[in-house]
Amino acid sequence: MKCIFCGYDDSKVIDSRSSEDGNAIRRRRECLQCGKRFTTYETIEDTVLLVVKNNGTRQAYDENKVRNGIIKACEKRPVSSAKIEQMVNFVSRTVYNTYDREVPSHEIGELVMAQLKDADEVAYVRYASVYRKFTDVSSFMEELQKLIDNKEAKK
Repeated sequence: MKCIFCGYDDSKVIDSRSSEDGNAIRRRRECLQCGKRFTTYETIEDTVLLVVKNNGTRQAYDENKVRNGIIKACEKRPVSSAKIEQMVNFVSRTVYNTYDREVPSHEIGELVMAQLKDADEVAYVRYASVYRKFTDVSSFMEELQKLIDNKEAKK
């Protein structure tokens, strides 16, 4: 590792420990030429996963968009922030484990809907109404009927 003070190419590691969030390793180093100490961080290199939108455009996968959608659907509902984070983590893990470089946006939407269906039916219907672009009451009622039928089948 190059010294930030003198530019020398070699240094020794004095101390290594995990960062507070556990996503990096903090290393305390000492330059072998000038003797000054500095800190470096080692992190996992993220691969860029692109979301293919319905119109064919692509943009980087953003976990915050998933989180914001779930939060909006769960607004004023008895869904804890821990449960929301659990759903976000599940969707992100599934997307990264299933797709290498590109994921269709509808796959992310379906994963979110499946999580919301298990967590809170009202939040699920809210999300579905935006995601499925209900244009009238009959399409909304069809989705509600599917939900009711599914609930009765489980009993």
